[in-house]
Parts: sequence; structure tokens; C-alpha cells
Amino acid sequence: MERRTGNGTVPERLLATATRMFAERGYERTSVQEIVEAAGVTKGALYHYFGAKDDLLHEVYARVLRLQQERLDAVAGEDAPVADRVRRAAADVVVTTIENLDDAIIFFRSMHQLSPEKQQQVRAERRRYHERFRALVEEGQRAGVFSDATPADLVVDYHFGSVHHLSNWYRKDGRLTPQQVADHLADLLLRALRP
Repeated sequence: MERRTGNGTVPERLLATATRMFAERGYERTSVQEIVEAAGVTKGALYHYFGAKDDLLHEVYARVLRLQQERLDAVAGEDAPVADRVRRAAADVVVTTIENLDDAIIFFRSMHQLSPEKQQQVRAERRRYHERFRALVEEGQRAGVFSDATPADLVVDYHFGSVHHLSNWYRKDGRLTPQQVADHLADLLLRALRP
């Protein structure tokens, strides 16, 4: 059983601290010692839950991807018109990325710091997500709801290219809320798919 404190379990505290420090300083400029001191735990506790510093980096991204995968699977499995499901899925990935913007910033800035094995694992997890999203687009194309003039792979890459660049321009104090940004990007995607 994990020890819970007022600030969450030890792994939760370590991950929250590492996320904040990686976003502020960068992965390579943050030491394990700094993380454990800021989290108020020992190195032994860190290594009990995370085998290495890059395990923390991997988990920063993996937790968001797990959340997005679960939500995409739920939306894709609904008994609703395919255009509605694609729009909801397209908006959801934008909102969840913005809500976890530090994680996205860290990931895109530091993925190359992961071991080759973990990089391969992350790519496989992302591919699984993209394939599920693409399957929704293809379902709409087969049903004639969406145009098939543009291959589904390209449509998916187009949308996720926009999502992956959110960390470059989105600001929490900007004039658009996360949901407004999500709605605009989802609408752009659906207009591109219109027959």
C-alpha cells in the first residue's frame, strides 16, 4: 500500500514535482537530488517507485496518453453518429493537451532523452491512439459522411500536427478558453472532411 499524505501518494508527489521542475528548468538540468528534496522524500523512495530519472519523464507523457486513450475509446465506442464522435474526439484531445500543457512541453522538448526502448514504447502508444482516431475517420469515409478525397492518415496527421504545436502558442491567460480552441480546431477538421 502506498503511503498517502495531504499532498497525495509518494509517487504522485514525485511525479508532480518532477513535472513542475522539468517544465521550469528542463529535464537535463534537473537532478534526482533536486526532485527528491523538493518532493520531501528520499532517493530510496524515488527509486522504489521509478527505476530511473527517465522513468519519471516517460510517466509524464504516458499518464496523459492513457487518459486520452481511455477517453477516445469511450467516445469511439458510443452509439452516436460518426461525425459527432469524430468531433468530440478531436475536441477532447485538444482540451486534455491544454489541461496538461506542461506535460506536452516536457515531452516534445525531452523525448530524445528517453532510452531507445522507452522511445519505442511511447511511439507505439501514440500510434495506437492515432490508429483508433484514424479508424473513426475511415468509418465516416466508408459511410459517405466524410470525403475520401484526402487519405485518412493525412487527415489525422493534420489534426495532430495542430495539437502537438499547442505548447508553442497557447497561453492560459489568452483570449480563448481551452474548450473554445478545441471547438475551433474540431470544426476545422470537420470542414476539411466535408464531402
